[in-house]
Amino acid sequence: MAPSGTAPSTEETAPETGQLTDGFHLVIDALKLNGITTIYGVPGIPITDLGRMAQAEGMRVISFRHEQNAGNAAAIAGYLTKRPGVCLTVSAPGFLNGLTALAHATTNCWPMILISGSSEREVVDLQQGDYEELDQLAIARPLCKAAYRVLHAEDIGIAVARAIRAALSGRPGGVYLDLPAKLLGQAIDAAEGAASLVEVVDPAPAQFPAPAAVRRALDILGKARKPLIILGKGAAYAQADDLVRGFVEKTGIPYIAMSMAKGLLPDTHPQYAGAARSLALKEADTVMLIGARLNWLLSHGKGKQWGAPGSKTFVQIDIDPKEMDSNQPVAGPLVGDIASCLSALLDGMGDGWARPPAEWTEAIRAKCEANVAKMAPRLQNNNVPMDFHGALGALRTIIKERPEAILVNEGANTLDFARSIIDMYRPRKRLDVGTWGVMGVGMGTAIAAAIETGQPVLAVEGDSAFGFSGMEVETICRYGLPVCVVVFNNGGIYRGTDVNPSGGPDAATTVFVPGARYDRMMEAFGGVGVNATSPDELRRAVNEAMDSGRPTLINAVIDPAAGTESGRIGNLNPQSVVSRK
Repeated sequence: MAPSGTAPSTEETAPETGQLTDGFHLVIDALKLNGITTIYGVPGIPITDLGRMAQAEGMRVISFRHEQNAGNAAAIAGYLTKRPGVCLTVSAPGFLNGLTALAHATTNCWPMILISGSSEREVVDLQQGDYEELDQLAIARPLCKAAYRVLHAEDIGIAVARAIRAALSGRPGGVYLDLPAKLLGQAIDAAEGAASLVEVVDPAPAQFPAPAAVRRALDILGKARKPLIILGKGAAYAQADDLVRGFVEKTGIPYIAMSMAKGLLPDTHPQYAGAARSLALKEADTVMLIGARLNWLLSHGKGKQWGAPGSKTFVQIDIDPKEMDSNQPVAGPLVGDIASCLSALLDGMGDGWARPPAEWTEAIRAKCEANVAKMAPRLQNNNVPMDFHGALGALRTIIKERPEAILVNEGANTLDFARSIIDMYRPRKRLDVGTWGVMGVGMGTAIAAAIETGQPVLAVEGDSAFGFSGMEVETICRYGLPVCVVVFNNGGIYRGTDVNPSGGPDAATTVFVPGARYDRMMEAFGGVGVNATSPDELRRAVNEAMDSGRPTLINAVIDPAAGTESGRIGNLNPQSVVSRK
């Protein structure tokens, strides 16, 4: 009989004594027992056969061209499914390639497990020069929630269980699982192996807020004259969509949504203050954070955009108590999971909750309407070459007509303009660069989104951002995924008009090959390539791609002078005060 490939259940007969299984099959069985049926990775020594065997056992194994892209796919799979996304890599350089994605997942609080083959402990510890020798466990530990190494086949089940629980419990994040090559070939009794597997029970238990904390938060909100709610991607990850909507609507408080929280309520909701963000942040007297953190994306809750120092009172929901007071004092900390906290708040509000003063909500609404009206003509232009507003105005209409489509977005200007221009209507439909602002997540994210949801994907990429993962268009074609990639091609980083200040023959550091045709990359692998020079051409090409479901790449020709330095975060680039003239 072949080695055991499935975990025993009440309907199956346990393996007989004397039959064998091995590390390869125990890893597969442990993952399947816990509902993990998809692996993202790059095959190679020493995990090539692990991928083959997983596929033979009915798992979906998606092979990429680079481990970082596979890791980004696993990270976003964790966000979309609330189950750990799994990335499988080879040792040393492959592991290091996947490590950026693991750290990215941890920073964004997405559950992910990076599984890497590795050299044997005794060789690594004596530094004897093994093939791709590297102390991977020590390197991974500072960059993830937990890191484990398995040395004995009978410990694989418990190791996988610990990795799953660590990835999902409390604040989710990345976990590293180190599998030395010899482990995979270790043979043990099949019955013993089956008994060693662990099915994780309730890996992310509800964490209820203290009743006193709920009363305190409601008291603060009830006294506010100009309250504001900020929804972060943690609120989207929680999949407590009805509770979020119920709380926002019952309070009547205006809200803004961070980029990946857009669509928790439609961006057309009457309480949405996104188009009046500056006014809302500056004038609010009380700010409630739901699944959002006061990090750099919110200027740490400080500075001119937040009004006078000390003018804000903060209420915050977070599962990690250490997050409170990270940048500003939090007067109303609610420690617990989002669903439990919102349920408790709704119960505590009763039926007589007083909504915010009309002067505040009307001021927000009037500002939103004025800004939307001011922007509208810019989004309707049909300029050739395109500018960002005309091109994104065309895509805005497409997303409105196809609210179930998933929008993947990265770049500098392409990202910054898109998140304010393109309205979202459903939760977890906008996927982007996350907390770190990592460029290069686009193709991995698009692939995982298509696989995990089955929905069509529109990936809107800056030409610079696309360059980090562009070879994965072959992966999109190989698996026949319904992904339409739009590359906003303005010939450079930020813009394509910079010149070498020395006057030398080299191109400026931010300039690419002018007139590049990214669409032909997709054609090379059997997909559809289109060159679009106007918003009308772009609209037609995207609609055709979304209707057909065929892998498509549209080279959207953008005016090289249209961009701005670093999008809207150019202030993060330090300025030299020294002149060498």
